[in-house]
Amino acid sequence: MGGDVRSLPVPEGLDGMRLDQAIARLFGLSRTAAAALIDAGDARVDDEPRPRSASVRAGAWLEVTLPAPRSAPQVEPAQVAGLRVIHSDDDIVVVDKPVGVAVHPSPGWTGPTVLAGLAAMGYTIATSGAAERQGVVHRLDVGTTGVMVVAKSEPAYAALKRAFREREVDKRYHALVQGHPDPLRGTIDAPIDRHPQHDWRWAVVSGGKPSVTHYETLEAFPAASLLDVRLETGRTHQIRVHLAALRHPCVGDLTYGADPTLAARLGLTRQWLHARSLSFTHPGTGEAVTYVSDYPDDLARALDTLREGA
Repeated sequence: MGGDVRSLPVPEGLDGMRLDQAIARLFGLSRTAAAALIDAGDARVDDEPRPRSASVRAGAWLEVTLPAPRSAPQVEPAQVAGLRVIHSDDDIVVVDKPVGVAVHPSPGWTGPTVLAGLAAMGYTIATSGAAERQGVVHRLDVGTTGVMVVAKSEPAYAALKRAFREREVDKRYHALVQGHPDPLRGTIDAPIDRHPQHDWRWAVVSGGKPSVTHYETLEAFPAASLLDVRLETGRTHQIRVHLAALRHPCVGDLTYGADPTLAARLGLTRQWLHARSLSFTHPGTGEAVTYVSDYPDDLARALDTLREGA
């Protein structure tokens, strides 16, 4: 099949992982899609074919031929699973995004998207913005759950884009991190750009884009802390990068150096990071609104395990 050839090294956090799982983590694919690439001969380790069950080692190079992007979102009923609408009116639709769902189509991503899910539910979205992400005014990572807003009307799209750009939207995340940040409340003001050696990651880099994250400890456990995090800027992977730079990565975030042993003990297969609430001025009514998302089951279970242990 035609597509985009990508080559990445296996990070330390994925050392010993099955090949299909490692490819899924590194390239943002479902495990089923990763297995299909391996079976089709479109994935190699150090330029050699390997079975999907083979273990990979840190430093090995994975070369994957990703499928060509679809020209338009595929609207399938299965893509609605897990996507919950919190609020909808003439101007906006607020959703609770589940894990494993991208916001919009992108090269190499063949899994479900928020836009496809909304289309399958019958929602009409604003046509402003790039073709593949019309109506999208902000995004969440595939592995991050929680609340987000999509514009339904053109005036709402313009107003929300301006509000995000002018930092008038209060974005609150909850993050479970390794260890105990000191001080318990603080601000991380450090520029972010692509990692100088690994362009599939982001890092605190001198001369990068200004990035500011505020955090406060909500609850502490022997091995981890639950933080309330407020973004002042909105860089890619900002929370994950900033917390890793403090040496307190999100639990389960193997890409940014989290301990896989702790994640396994808590039953986590992704980073513990959740978009908890979103507050802004409604673009249609002018009223101040706040929308909140409850923890999904996997994150709630991890917290329960820590509380029981404490």
